[in-house]
Amino acid sequence: MRQATARTLLVVVLLVAGCGAGSRDAARTATPPATAPPATAAPTTAPPATVASTPTGTAGSFNPTDIAWLQLTVAMIERLLPVLDLVPARTTDPAWRRTAARVAATQRADLDRAHRLLAEAGAPTTNPHEGHDMPGMVTAEQLAALRSATGASFHRLLAGHLRAHLTQSVRIAASEQQNGVQPATVALAAAVARNATANLARLNTPHPTPPPPA
Repeated sequence: MRQATARTLLVVVLLVAGCGAGSRDAARTATPPATAPPATAAPTTAPPATVASTPTGTAGSFNPTDIAWLQLTVAMIERLLPVLDLVPARTTDPAWRRTAARVAATQRADLDRAHRLLAEAGAPTTNPHEGHDMPGMVTAEQLAALRSATGASFHRLLAGHLRAHLTQSVRIAASEQQNGVQPATVALAAAVARNATANLARLNTPHPTPPPPA
């Protein structure tokens, strides 16, 4: 029992260890390489369908890993949504608009489920990661850069931020799946990983460009 408890607490430490390091990591991933690396964190063939709501347990059935993962997932999604909200005004590219709409719908559904699970767990409603720039999070400076970018520049920055967020989501979801105990929370982590992997695969596929006018 002591070994299991120690392992759970270690995962919590690993989940929050990125505090303060996110600015450097996000800056490195804001501009994707010319050839995007394939997503290897999980299989890319899984369908992107959103998983139906799963019955939840009691507050006592959540362990520290469950709570830490839910809190970090909420913080990450809340940083990404303002980026996705910029897309309709910053680009007319239909492929990018479809991609952003698809990712936003999934993220909002995940955010709602995470909030409900945190409420059921009796966790604090405050965001423990407020003001922290962690891996996968868009910083205030990067959001300002997106607001002033258009066209290919905007697409490049958007792709980098989406890839950083989705890659980190897969990583921390894997920790929850391995060490979490609350069934609905573990199921949500599986859905997050599956949908993030599918969206990473789409990002790694070149967006079609319309043919030049005849």
